[in-house]
Amino acid sequence: MSHTFLITGVSTGLGRAFAIAALDAGHTVAGTLRGQDQIAEFEALRPGRAHGVLLDVTDTDAISAAVSFVEENVGPIDVLVNNAGYGVEGVFEETSLDTFREQFEVNVFGVVAVTQAVLPYLRRRRRGHVIFITSMGGLRAFPGLAAYHGTKFAVEGIADSLRLELSAFGIHVTSIEPGGFRTDWAGRSMTRVERSISDYDEFMDPIRQGRQKRSGSQLGNPAAAGAALLALVDTPNPPGHLVLGTDAHRLVREARVEFDEELDQWRELGESTDFPDGASPG
Repeated sequence: MSHTFLITGVSTGLGRAFAIAALDAGHTVAGTLRGQDQIAEFEALRPGRAHGVLLDVTDTDAISAAVSFVEENVGPIDVLVNNAGYGVEGVFEETSLDTFREQFEVNVFGVVAVTQAVLPYLRRRRRGHVIFITSMGGLRAFPGLAAYHGTKFAVEGIADSLRLELSAFGIHVTSIEPGGFRTDWAGRSMTRVERSISDYDEFMDPIRQGRQKRSGSQLGNPAAAGAALLALVDTPNPPGHLVLGTDAHRLVREARVEFDEELDQWRELGESTDFPDGASPG
């Protein structure tokens, strides 16, 4: 069965891999791009089925018009893939509030705005699939990525709540949590906050250098991620979460074990805050 996909951020990385996989499988893809010059190149991938849409997801006033254009000129949207985003690397104390705001504007508020623009169409048709590309960094944290983790944890919570709201309408909601993939995420696409506090040098400098060194040699294959996305869409009862990559599975499981151990260790104190059985407030 052929679908119409709306995928945000298809110029490079996983967004491009998702788009190519869908096009190769015979689907139609409307992909958002931030540069007018990128549209012709994207549409040349599969003339007639690849449609470039000029959109910056932070331009919330333009989102409704872009979604309407897709619905009217490309076709009814079956699958929304919220992929557009980027990473900020920096020590929390050195990361400005403006940098935090910019990270949230793209990775959270842009995602919310696009989803809200698409949902009325899906709800009226009583079908569809909304996919959020979050990260293993939405399920566990690493040092030097506070702003990025903040956005991905936020999207995870939004998606989990939305899934419950839309289940009665036949609309599926899935969060995909990739591990490390061979994209530009940790290279050209990453914003790196300037180092300024020497107390963090010994701690942060090796982390930054290691992340830069690993860029381009990650385990994850973007083409395989595209295939996984299509398998997910073709599943009658898709999961709420799909963690991609052996590294992500290992690291997320480790974090969950640590959390459960801590939960058990501090259970007595944590449960000491209830009123005694039968007691009423006041």
